[in-house]
Amino acid sequence: MPAIVGVAQVISIGSSSIFNIGDVYKMMPISNAKTFSGSGSFNTGDGLSITNYQSSTNTFDNDGADQGNYLNA
Repeated sequence: MPAIVGVAQVISIGSSSIFNIGDVYKMMPISNAKTFSGSGSFNTGDGLSITNYQSSTNTFDNDGADQGNYLNA
């Protein structure tokens, strides 16, 4: 359905984002990311008590290539 859109101010758009004004059939942002996290990295909440004595994260990736987003339509 057509619409009249006034002023749109875009400050910033992320690397895998989509900005659209108007009619659209399908929008599919695609991105890849590899995240390494150690013990207790993604803890959230109030009053956390985390004890990580000798913790390390292995970031060695010997295969050289990871699975891609080739046919994710």
